[in-house]
Amino acid sequence: MLNIALFGPPGAGKGTQSEFLIKKFNLFYISTGDLLRKELANETKLGLQAKSIIAKGGLVSDEIIVQIIEKTIKNNPDVNGFLFDGFPRTFVQAYILEGLMIKLGTKLDLLISIKVPEDESVKRLLDRGKTSGRLDDNEEVIRNRLREYHNKTLPVLDFFKQRGNYIAINGMQSIPDVTKDIIQVINDVLSKKLINIVIFGYPGSGRGSLGKALAEKYNLEFVATGAMLDEEIKKKSKIGQQVKELYETGQLVPDEIVIRLLEQKIENSKGVKGFIFKGYPRTLVQSYILDGMLRKHDSSINKIFDIQVDTLELIRRLDKRSKTDKAMPYDSSTERIVQRLEEHKTKTIPVIEKYKEIHDVTVIDGTPPFEIVFKNLCKEIESSFKNLVSE
Repeated sequence: MLNIALFGPPGAGKGTQSEFLIKKFNLFYISTGDLLRKELANETKLGLQAKSIIAKGGLVSDEIIVQIIEKTIKNNPDVNGFLFDGFPRTFVQAYILEGLMIKLGTKLDLLISIKVPEDESVKRLLDRGKTSGRLDDNEEVIRNRLREYHNKTLPVLDFFKQRGNYIAINGMQSIPDVTKDIIQVINDVLSKKLINIVIFGYPGSGRGSLGKALAEKYNLEFVATGAMLDEEIKKKSKIGQQVKELYETGQLVPDEIVIRLLEQKIENSKGVKGFIFKGYPRTLVQSYILDGMLRKHDSSINKIFDIQVDTLELIRRLDKRSKTDKAMPYDSSTERIVQRLEEHKTKTIPVIEKYKEIHDVTVIDGTPPFEIVFKNLCKEIESSFKNLVSE
């Protein structure tokens, strides 16, 4: 996900750049004024609260504004990120936005400030006033607006300078050159972002084969906890012996074992573009562990797939696999296959439901032949990460 706040004094060209960035990076435009007007027009619960405040001559509180922004973000899971215009306006709102981003498992990647001298802003707005017919495009009003902008904006800019994600762009250049500079800083951020994809699906849905193929195609690191555990068994390590005994009794491997192996995997995968996780997280607890582990590396989950296959087809596939060298320990009998499917239903489905609240969980039909399912997955990835993994 790419989240940007675009700043600039009146006349800096924010509108032109916003329109371009929204289209190029598939971002959702967040203007608190526009969102508030929509809530008022639709007479939503928040809109009615705001209407009551406005009717009494008051200002709509940050409490209401942040709820509107949060709702908007959650209601638009298909975009690649959000472009904030007019928020945060104050030092307090900067903290509010940071807290909201943490709650949603993401962050503000960039605050881009288009710098234009006051006299140039005045000149541009006066020129605009000659054709716009706007009564506020006169020098006295313009300079008052600019003073207000600078007085309110300076603490916000200082806040993000301290966070290390503030970038100033020279707005005195031509529009194409300003655009070019903005794209450059965004691409620099994107190049450092890990792409983290989680593939869910019942045993037999094809997660493993599909995950490996995707990792190879997009130069990502395939992380399968099952494979890591099997490797420990082959090495006859102490962990491997513990895992073998758990497998033989049909139990799940404790989180403390898996965490150590995952940490090693991530730490030893320097320079990779990202990870595809298969088989983890399987439980709600594990989902919190993975979120925390990725945050430790200044990263988060970017895309989640749920590969769905009819139960009878799953059983047929698992029974067929049990007769090959690719058989899993739980493929040994119909009873164990059913037990594993039930385990997924009771423990992993709640994880998917949790992620649906904060992520876009993309459902993929896993019934067709491998090539078709793989093609559909690639289409979704390239749509979501067109500027990250389109090579």
